[in-house]
Amino acid sequence: MRLFIDGDAFPNLLKPIIFRSIERLNLETFVVSNKTITIGKSKLISYIIVEQGADEADNHIVELVKDGDLVITADIPLADRVVSKSAHAIDHRGELYSVDNIKQYLAMRNLMEKIRESGEITKGPKPFNQKDAQQFANQLNKFLTKNLRSL
Repeated sequence: MRLFIDGDAFPNLLKPIIFRSIERLNLETFVVSNKTITIGKSKLISYIIVEQGADEADNHIVELVKDGDLVITADIPLADRVVSKSAHAIDHRGELYSVDNIKQYLAMRNLMEKIRESGEITKGPKPFNQKDAQQFANQLNKFLTKNLRSL
């Protein structure tokens, strides 16, 4: 299993959590973004900077990801594309996207986008906090424990 990080909106609170996991489990990792993002210095981490533009990082991740890989992203359309390739996706708040739930998340995201486009003012997500980081760490640990054991 390889790890891909959608780096463009990756929260700073998660960087030490993910770095420890990469080093502890010897995970080959790719951080894909359209600007310089640093998780930490490691021979296990490759930083890939793509062209500026909507979905460039997403498209690159989808091109590289393979069955069984893990992608960390808050981008639900990217998570949908990853799951459709038999890979896994976890968001920054610890939600594990799967074949069973990704279409529901995508439908809700699209509905909220249509509501905003119609001029309705909606609340955005609450600010990312330490509790979210802890939920992410717990889900990541649970996922890696389960999936690395089966390799």
